[in-house]
Amino acid sequence: QVQLVESGGGLVQVGGSLRLSCQATGSTPDTLEYYVIGWFRQAPGREREGVACIDSSESKTVYADSVKGRFTVSRDNANNIVYLQMDNIKYDDTAVYYCAGYWDSSWLGRPVVIAEDQYDYWGQGTQVTVSS
Repeated sequence: QVQLVESGGGLVQVGGSLRLSCQATGSTPDTLEYYVIGWFRQAPGREREGVACIDSSESKTVYADSVKGRFTVSRDNANNIVYLQMDNIKYDDTAVYYCAGYWDSSWLGRPVVIAEDQYDYWGQGTQVTVSS
C-alpha cells in the first residue's frame, strides 16, 4: 500500500505558476514508479474532477480539456516524486488538489485514465488559491 502526500500549494496570482509535488511517505515508503499517478481537484461547492495523469514509464499523459496547454504532469522515478506544473493559472483553478495512484497494469490492457474510480490511493490534498 502506498501513502501519498501533496505539497507545493499556496496563493498565486492569475497568470502565475505553481508546481505541486506528490511523494510517497511512511516509515517504509513505497516506490511510486509502478503506479499511475493522477491529479484531481475539488473547488468549493463542486464535484472533484480529474486534472491530469501519467503512467509509470512517463510514456503516456492525459489531461482534462480545462488544463491542456497550461498544466504539465511529469515524474522523477529515481526520486520517487510526481509533479504537476501549473502555468498561466486562472481564477477557476482555485481548488484543493489531490494526487492519487493505482498500480500500472496498462501492459494488461488496463487504461491510463483520470477516472476517479480507478484510483486506489489518495493523498490529503493541498490548497491552491488564485487571486485576481
